[in-house]
Amino acid sequence: MDPVQRLLAERACERLILEFVHRLDLGEPAEVAELFTEDGSWQWPPPGDGRAVRGRAALREYFGGRPADRLSRRLMSNVLVTVASPHAATAVSYFSTHRVDGYTGGLVPAGPPVQIGHYEDRFRHTGGRWLLASRVLHLPFGGPTPRV
Repeated sequence: MDPVQRLLAERACERLILEFVHRLDLGEPAEVAELFTEDGSWQWPPPGDGRAVRGRAALREYFGGRPADRLSRRLMSNVLVTVASPHAATAVSYFSTHRVDGYTGGLVPAGPPVQIGHYEDRFRHTGGRWLLASRVLHLPFGGPTPRV
């Protein structure tokens, strides 16, 4: 790949990482599924809960099942995309999640993040655009979601 193609691929993958958290926090959570390939997957490996969700329809149901009264904001950093070819890339990015359940509006006192971890992503260029083929969540710091 020439340097401009590589840079465009890196930027497209970075944008997917950010679009993911924007849809969860500020948009419609079920729409996160559209950022994945048809056979895309989301996984929490052990020692987490060992959860795996596969396929766009299952991802739409999973993310769409988020509690309606949940307020969250995720902060992304240290995004490192590695382009392997014109059709494949990987990334590692760090995140912290602030969230509460029972939100009815107004200002909520800030608390510590309920999760801090990183994502390992695989991307595939298909149909003229980059999509997530898989996302694995690694969660070394986590706790319960408080209620307002």
